[in-house]
Parts: sequence; structure tokens; C-alpha cells
Amino acid sequence: MGLFKNPFSKKNRVQIIDNDVDKFLQAFLQWIGGNYTQYDTNLRSYIEKGLLYNPDVYSIVHQQATKTASVPWRVIQGEEETVMDFPLERPNTMQTWAQVKYLQKQFLKTTGNIFLYTPSSNAGLNKGVPKALYVLPSHMMKIVIKQDIDLKNYDESPISHYMLIEGRVYTEFEAENVIHISYPNPDYDLNGSHLYGLSPLRPILRNIQSSNLAIDGNIKAMLNSGVFGFLHGKGDNVLTDTQAKAIKTRLKEMEKGENRLSRMAAVDREIGFTRVAMTTDELKPFDFLKFDQKQLCNALGWSDKLLNNDEGGKYDNVSQFRKQVITDNIMPDNQLINEAYTKYFIQRFPGYENSTLISIYDELPEMQENMTELSKWLSEMKDRGIINADEAREKLGLERIGTPEMEVFAVRDDIIPVSEALNQEIGIDDQAGVQA
Repeated sequence: MGLFKNPFSKKNRVQIIDNDVDKFLQAFLQWIGGNYTQYDTNLRSYIEKGLLYNPDVYSIVHQQATKTASVPWRVIQGEEETVMDFPLERPNTMQTWAQVKYLQKQFLKTTGNIFLYTPSSNAGLNKGVPKALYVLPSHMMKIVIKQDIDLKNYDESPISHYMLIEGRVYTEFEAENVIHISYPNPDYDLNGSHLYGLSPLRPILRNIQSSNLAIDGNIKAMLNSGVFGFLHGKGDNVLTDTQAKAIKTRLKEMEKGENRLSRMAAVDREIGFTRVAMTTDELKPFDFLKFDQKQLCNALGWSDKLLNNDEGGKYDNVSQFRKQVITDNIMPDNQLINEAYTKYFIQRFPGYENSTLISIYDELPEMQENMTELSKWLSEMKDRGIINADEAREKLGLERIGTPEMEVFAVRDDIIPVSEALNQEIGIDDQAGVQA
């Protein structure tokens, strides 16, 4: 793919003639000497039936992605941790870095994979330097492995290139310009299935289906305004087929009526009703929804108390759960992403060879309580002469001032040296000696 070609344009797409996409790809890749890995046919289901259809999956992932997008990035260089400008002001002409962070988290939590396309120059002084960054749709990506590659040879990358498959059309992406970030996958095989990340939604597909069915069933029950059953004559008053049809027709007319009188009808005999389905109250779909919601939160590493859950989600403990998900969910995923960005994106820019991308959490509201507690503890340590003021500032992420007063070990707020404080306690005068 040339430098100035748009990988998303129609010119770079290949039309698949065969209706069976998988058969075509198998035949096509065998012809060019490659293979494509097969992992999970439900990758689209994670997006279409999970993120875009299930309210719990969307709410959980949306909260995670929103919080991830709010965490600041910082590029530092060298042991002195000099702060560097981010090498690209915007990832591409259509998105901001906040939007990229949001999408990355969405795809990671739903498919277990992030695919980033970083087009670069093929020659010249800027050879290999990224010109932009795009988030590719993970659920449409295929990894193409090299011909006759030995997957047990860890010294060589087994990946030939990547393919974005949309219906009967595909687009190729060079392996050297794609950053693949993924969760570890224990589903190892010699076909390369382990090259894809393990989706957190894979073990809970049944819970997603159960949740969707419960919601659909509740809507259906509400639309039907009741349960299924049969009308019949009581005792010897057997309804004829004609009478039964007439009653059904009248019931339909009554249902469409807009005034109270239209919803009244008369019959010349006693009518009975036999129910043949359970009511919504008997089925208790909301109990199943709560169970499924809990399972979804467990698999995605989130707290159900943050989903407007009335059971335990009180104001006094919500802050605890917000802090917990930062440390248990946001931080580990960001570490995974930052390491990949550092090696395969940041360090490709001239002058950034020794730079590292880090995330800053101190300014997040959830972490302010920690900072308050830390400040209080550092103040106590300073007043006891265990640390000096500059050391306390450093622990809080602030720069040292470097003045003699800030480096003195003191025991009071008015900066009394420890040696002077000890002399005062035992009554020693440096000039007069021991006082009488």
C-alpha cells in the first residue's frame, strides 16, 4: 500500500465474488500461500448483541471508556523524566486522542483486541515515522499468518499482514504499520488462534443472551397486556366455532377502541378463561436480569454498584467502588496500552527513542481522597522530623524547591532543626552551656 493511498477508499478494496466469505478467503489465501486464523465466530456478536444491544454491557463499557478517556497521558524521557510534547497533536483528521482512548477501551473490553493502523513513510528522512493513527474495528479484523511459518519459532513474527473484512469486501494492512494490543489468550493452537486476545464477553455470552431474552420477553408481555389463554363456555355452555370467532373478532375491536364504552361487550352465556402461560411476576425476569448484570460486571471488572444499583450503592460507599475500579480495571488496561504505544508508536519518532508513555491518575476525583490522606500522613512525618519538606513534595508528585529551609529536617511548622529542638527539650544553651 503506497504512502498516499487511503486504506479506507474504494480503490483499495477487493470485491469478494463468492457468497461464502470464509470459503473464498481460505481458497484465496491458499492461492497466495498464506492462511488466516480462525478464532471466534461471535466477534460480531460481542458488538452487535452486546455493546450495541444489551443495556448492561453498554453501560459498563461506556463508563469504563469514558473514565479511560479522561485519564491524562504524559510522555517522559530519560532517567530525569523530562516531560516531552506528544509527537502528534491529533491522531487523525477525524478524531481526537480522547475519542481514540474511548474506542480503544470499547474494543478491548468487548473483543479482547485493539488494532491500531499507523501509516508511515516508506522512504526518505521520515521513513517509518507514523503520519497518523486510526483505531480499526476489532470485530472485523483477521490476522493472516505467513506461509509455512513455524508457530513454535518465537524469533520470527508469524504475521504476514492484517485484513479488515466488511461483508464481501476486504482491505489489507501491512503488519509493520499495525499495532495489535490484546489480552492474553490461553486458547493456544497451531493455527494461530492464540494470536487474538481473549474477549471478556466470551464466557458470558449466555448471560448476554439471557439478559436480552428477559428484556424482549418483558416488552412482549407489556405489548400483549397480559398472558396467553383460551376463552370457553362454562359447564354445558359449549361455544361453537362461529361463536368463538365472533368473540375473538369483538375482542380485537374492543382492543382498538378509544373510549370506555367501546371496551364493553355482551354475551348470552357465562364465559370462562384458562391461562396457559406464566405471568411476568411468576417468571420474575428482573431477578434473572440482576443475576446476569452481576455476572457481566464480574467478567468486565466493574462494580454493579456503579450502575444505579439500589442494593448497596449508597453515597457513602460509592466512592470506594469508584476508586476500586480505577486501580483494578483502568490502571491495568492503561499499562497494557501504554507499553504498546511506547514501543511501537512513541519511540518511532525522531528524538523520542528513549521516551515512555505514562498515564497520570493523581488528578482524578476518585484519587483525590488518597492524595488528601497522603498529604496528612506526610505532614505528620515532616513534623516528627522523619522527612523534610522537599521529600514530602516529591512524594506528592511536586518538584523539589531545593532551598536550605526545604531540606531541613524539622519538628515544627516554623522549621526548627531537629538538633535545635533536642537542645531546647533538655535545656541546653549553645553559648552559655547548661542552664541552672
